[in-house]
Amino acid sequence: LLNKTCTNMQRASRQLASAARSLLLAQQQAGASSRAGLEAAASVPGVQALRHYASGTELKKTVLHDLHVQLGGKMVDFAGWSMPIQYKDSIMDATVHCRTHASLFDVSHMCGFTLKGKDTIPFFESLVVGDIAGLENGTGCLSLYTNERGGVIDDTVVIKVSEDELYVVVNAGCRDKDLAHLNKHLSEWKAQGKQVAMTVHEDRSLLALQGPAAAEALQALTKADLSKQYFGSFNTFEAAGIPIWATRTGYTGEDGFEISVHNSKAEALTQKLMENSRVRLAGLGPRDSLRLEAGLCLYGNDLDEDITPIEGSLTWTIGKRRREKFDFLGGEVIKKQIAEGVTKRRVGFVSSGAPARQHTEIKSNDGSKSIGEVTSGAFSPCLKKNIAMGYITKGEDKVGNKIKFQVRGKLNDAEVVKTPFVPAKYYKKP
Repeated sequence: LLNKTCTNMQRASRQLASAARSLLLAQQQAGASSRAGLEAAASVPGVQALRHYASGTELKKTVLHDLHVQLGGKMVDFAGWSMPIQYKDSIMDATVHCRTHASLFDVSHMCGFTLKGKDTIPFFESLVVGDIAGLENGTGCLSLYTNERGGVIDDTVVIKVSEDELYVVVNAGCRDKDLAHLNKHLSEWKAQGKQVAMTVHEDRSLLALQGPAAAEALQALTKADLSKQYFGSFNTFEAAGIPIWATRTGYTGEDGFEISVHNSKAEALTQKLMENSRVRLAGLGPRDSLRLEAGLCLYGNDLDEDITPIEGSLTWTIGKRRREKFDFLGGEVIKKQIAEGVTKRRVGFVSSGAPARQHTEIKSNDGSKSIGEVTSGAFSPCLKKNIAMGYITKGEDKVGNKIKFQVRGKLNDAEVVKTPFVPAKYYKKP
């Protein structure tokens, strides 16, 4: 059994490394302007997250770009940014390292901005489903922007800094449409005499320090007492003498921090964190494996503008107070879905055979009918088995239900399971 497990791990590691090489080769052959060639390369195992590509010739670079290259980062085009998919270690090794030690991710391609003014919270609540007013100052949550149909425009982390200030982070691939959406409604509010101003933080970088050793690594650089900073909380302090904004959150299911730092100090802070022997830089490859193991959605794969929070199994993001009026875009659609139910729902799966990928067809257990589609899937480096998420029709979505995945012309056994696949280890208040 041990030999078989080792063989499977080696095979999966070779597949992931091959996927990264295939993507890089496709980029060289296709050229930055060939979306079709790059998107085809992105469908190979292990890199299905790399879906957004630049239409221009020049990729944007984070301030850590040269450091990534210097340290052996394999750079790929993601959302118009040159970003590392992995370093010299394998994607599998890097995933396991984050779960056992700590990993540092450069996520500066994501868009952070601040909203300020006495009407900030009412304005923002008109666009998202969360109870932002109900947050304590210095705490935050995951929320969703919705459209008039109740579909998800994007998911976002929002921090209530004070009664008239919010700090918000949105996805890199949705940056342009999110800012356009916000500015459109912001103009309408300002025309009514409302006081809200938005500042996009182009001058700041964002680092994600994740894993069981994350707090230890950051605590060694600061006098702030991190034992009193719990999951979802926000604070400002100095680390290694550098001013930072730190939110205890992340995209891996592990304890950790998302750290906003001025661009001029980003590399210095990165180098100081990496002096800790338990901290390693990690790229987009392990980041995608980690978020899937944690059962977290990737926008564009698991969520889009035609999927509502109810279908996405994200009803919990709709605050109790917000369910009294549903006074946000698409609120009436979502209210009806809560009352009457939906015809499909996002769930987790485990399967045999080759791993299922995005767009894999889900069939009934007898193979006679199509009942859904996989949106994210991979071999789990930590669980050593195939895992996936996707949408399945009502009645087939119960935990334990046996189904089939249509993979490479074969019907593979699969089963509906609870998520997260790997239990969350957030540092929560007792």
